[in-house]
Amino acid sequence: MLNKIKGALFGFAIGDALGATTEFLTKEEIKQKFGQVKEIVGGGWLNLARGETTDDTDMTLQVARGILKNPKDPVEPIGEEFLKWYASRPKDVGIIISTVLGSYNGNWFETAQKAHYQYLDEKSAGNGSLMRCLPVALVYKDIEEMEAITRRQSKMTHYDFLADETCAIYNRIAYHVLRGKNLKEAIKDVLKGSMYESALKGEKPAFDPDGFVVHTMYWVLYWLLTCDSYLEVVVGAANEGHDSDTVAAIAGGLAGLACGFDGLPKEYVDVLAEKEEIERIAIELSKR
Repeated sequence: MLNKIKGALFGFAIGDALGATTEFLTKEEIKQKFGQVKEIVGGGWLNLARGETTDDTDMTLQVARGILKNPKDPVEPIGEEFLKWYASRPKDVGIIISTVLGSYNGNWFETAQKAHYQYLDEKSAGNGSLMRCLPVALVYKDIEEMEAITRRQSKMTHYDFLADETCAIYNRIAYHVLRGKNLKEAIKDVLKGSMYESALKGEKPAFDPDGFVVHTMYWVLYWLLTCDSYLEVVVGAANEGHDSDTVAAIAGGLAGLACGFDGLPKEYVDVLAEKEEIERIAIELSKR
């Protein structure tokens, strides 16, 4: 179990670090500038150091820390982690998350609803809650409780139903993979009858991998269903461009969960700036 949990968290962070180099570039611009990004090199629009990750990994670890503080009702401790991080002036915060954290009124769900209607023009179906939801699937043994908390952590910042529905579908897949199911079989079983069933055709999405949660999920599913190795998944996603760090991280989390920590390339793990903290949190999550 620890091997799988470490695989998920490290797999996520590797995807984030790889994709951060190419974020907001087009596929053609990546080819011209790099040929193909296969190593963690840093840089990108955030000018990251080699091995540094983005808000995707930051918020994933915040969710994990909040759960560890109060597994029965983690909303408030997760929120405390969000606010502490936001106050530290991170290099990057998504628009929806920044709007909610900057207008927090003491109630997460009311704040998210108000932001949706008053500040975001009813557009809160971003991928910011999907990118951080994986730790929930790694802790809760009851699938109904797992899904309920998955949705609640999403609703803290993203009021739109599309965001929490996508989080729930993603974490259902993770839940079954953690318990030994083959990744592609888990995807097929969970997607049947869902809003993402058409992804099972394995066709390349006809839209860019941008910040819209539905587009993000279709790209995540495309890489997971059409690639045969962890590295193929994250390198493919990183070199597609646009919101490449988030797609590579989310896909990398499931691919890493499936192959386990032992299946990840050691040279990628070793370069991560936060590897000690990721290791610590993985161990704590595995004890739950």
